[in-house]
Amino acid sequence: MMNREDNGNAPKNLSRRGVLVAGGGVTLSAVAVAMLAGGGSLLRSTAALAASETDLGILNTALGAEFQAIAAYQVGAESGLLTPGVKKLALTFQGHHKSHADILRETVGKLGGKPVEALKDYHFPLDQLKAEADVLRFAAGLEKGAVSAYLGAVPQFENRDLAKAAASILGDEAMHWAVLRSALGEEPVPSAFME
Repeated sequence: MMNREDNGNAPKNLSRRGVLVAGGGVTLSAVAVAMLAGGGSLLRSTAALAASETDLGILNTALGAEFQAIAAYQVGAESGLLTPGVKKLALTFQGHHKSHADILRETVGKLGGKPVEALKDYHFPLDQLKAEADVLRFAAGLEKGAVSAYLGAVPQFENRDLAKAAASILGDEAMHWAVLRSALGEEPVPSAFME
């Protein structure tokens, strides 16, 4: 689903869900969590964190996935299919993904990597979006994929601080998925464990 070009910093052949296998995380530890909560840079200095090429690849894969989510929520918001309350929710979630992307981009740069860019076209199944429920189901599927991707990324990080920050973003993605499932009239939390 990701359909992005490899720039040398990201694992090859990764979709939002495929990150589960090769990694696909995010940012950084107590510093990261504090920065995520308050905005701003994840890294006060690059001395605070050492990142391997693997970690930079995971960060860039996560950044690409966040760009995909931003684009998907824009499609939903512009579809004309959402009621005002649901559109507001979609734009709120898009804002979360923009925050994730901003921090990921900044972190990759501060760690000496080259951040990936957003694609011009994600080839979303626009012809299948005919009602609000279709848009919600589409968004829920992307959020579920994000949860799986971040879940797979956490143990892949060589730097444990990055793993902790990835877990923080995973929590946000899981909340998005639960809210979207609830809006669809589905059980918000379908099981006691994530796979």
